[in-house]
This record gives sequence, structure tokens and C-alpha cells, in this order.
Amino acid sequence: MRSIPAALQDKLDIGATTLCRCWLITRNDGITQGFTDHDEDVVLDTTTCRAGSGLSGSEAAQTLGLAVDASEISGALADDTLNEAELAAGHYDAASVELWLVDWSEPALRVLLAKGSLGEVRREGNAFTAEVRGLSQRLAEDSGRLYTTTCSADLGDARCKVDLDDPAFRGSGVVAAVAATSSFTVTGLDAFDDGWFSAGKLTFTGGANAGLSVEVKSHSKSGGVVTIDLWQAMPEPIAAGDTFAVTAGCDKRFATCHDKFDNVINFRGFPHIPGNDFVLRYPVQGEPGNDGSSLQS
Repeated sequence: MRSIPAALQDKLDIGATTLCRCWLITRNDGITQGFTDHDEDVVLDTTTCRAGSGLSGSEAAQTLGLAVDASEISGALADDTLNEAELAAGHYDAASVELWLVDWSEPALRVLLAKGSLGEVRREGNAFTAEVRGLSQRLAEDSGRLYTTTCSADLGDARCKVDLDDPAFRGSGVVAAVAATSSFTVTGLDAFDDGWFSAGKLTFTGGANAGLSVEVKSHSKSGGVVTIDLWQAMPEPIAAGDTFAVTAGCDKRFATCHDKFDNVINFRGFPHIPGNDFVLRYPVQGEPGNDGSSLQS
């Protein structure tokens, strides 16, 4: 149950018009930003909730039970508050959100309306819309270890233990020419086999996207020309001369772990677990196996 200050309750009872909504967003890099739908900035403790972002929220419905409550917030992208580069860099992925009802004439009078995390973020021109998911969203997420044929570790993490600083699994290069928004030819990776960096991570070390990372869709080598395709467009155009570092990719299969990384001792999957087709197999008379019968699917 919410605890509403008596003074704020009195204003609610008389329909006071000095109320506004404030959002406090704590990004995954630890930075907290504040936004409000009031026409002037509102200070909550040490955080200034900016009014110039044009932030507004949709209607939010809260229900009993374990269903996920969701709403949306929308606003404008601005360099000094929330910009496209920071969204693309993932700083707002799963960021925590608090929605407060505040008396802007006396900000100490406030009540927490909802708390959750950011979900899908959509960008359209200079505006964005972000989904706000309730705390019950955590109950819908997979947790614990899953029994799958593929590895559950991420390449290079503490469970995988592959050293991605090893020159065999890490390369650097320069963009030679841009063929499309997310496709370009490079120099500096001639020593690596075709597909070596597919599903790997590429981090720009120079150019307009310096410091940003993205997953590699494909790495191909043909006729001495090396081409990199990315899964998504970068916030700033890629240009010839941009420098980057890239790490090897892994499709999480047992064979890849064995042949490419020689790391089967740390494989975190179950490659020999029976698949769904095993349930559909049955013995067939007249085609003996080792025990006088054979299994057919």
C-alpha cells in the first residue's frame, strides 16, 4: 500500500492543479536522469527532472495477479538529455524507471506511482517511444540453467574462460570502403579464415562511432577482399578510414567449441541430450539391430 503524505492527500482531495508526473531513469551505466511533463524543471532530491524533453506517458493500468503491467513513455531526442547515440550504445537497455506524482510547487510532497524497467525502445526521426514494464516482468524471464544442446555461456566470460585478448581470437582493421549502411570491406584481417568473426563483436576505435560495439552478422573472405556485415546500423554513418577491433564469433555448438577454440572442458551445454525426435522413434520388426530390433522415426 502506498504511503501518501497528509499534505499531498489534502491537495488530492481538493483537486489541486499543482501536480505533475516525474520519471527517474537509472541507466545500466549508473547515471540517473530525470524528466517531467511539467512546463518547468522539477528537482527531486539531487536529480533535476528536465521539462524540455517533451516527455509524456500513456495511460497505465495496474491489475492484481502476476500479469505484466506495461505502459509507454515518449519524448524528443536531444543532445543534452537523451540522444540517439546513447540509445544505440545500449545505455538504456533494461534501465530502471520510477514514476512519481509530484506537487511541483513543493516537490517534497510526492508519491511513488509505479516502478519497473525499460523494454523495447522505438525511434522515429527525432522522437522515441519506450515501453515501461512492471516488476512482474522478472517472473516471466528464464532463470537458472537450461538443458540444451548448445552452450549457455557467452564467449570469453568467466564460465567460458576463452581469452579473447589472444591474437588468435582478436583482430583489428580499418574500413576500406562502405558498400551499404551496415556492410563494408576492410583491411587488416587477411590472416583470418573466412567466417572467423561471424557472430563476433566489433568495436569501433576510431571515427564517428568510436567506443560503440555491435554484433557481426557475417565475415567473408573472397578473392583477397574481406567483407564485414553488421546486424544493425550504427547511429553515425560508417566511413572509410574508421578503425575497429573485432573478436571471434561462436555459434555455441559443441563442434565449434572443439575445433575452433579447443575448449570442450568448459562447454556449458549438453550435446548428447536426446532431441524431440527421440520421443517419436519406435521399434520396427524385420529390421534387426543389435538387440533384434531397430528404431525408426
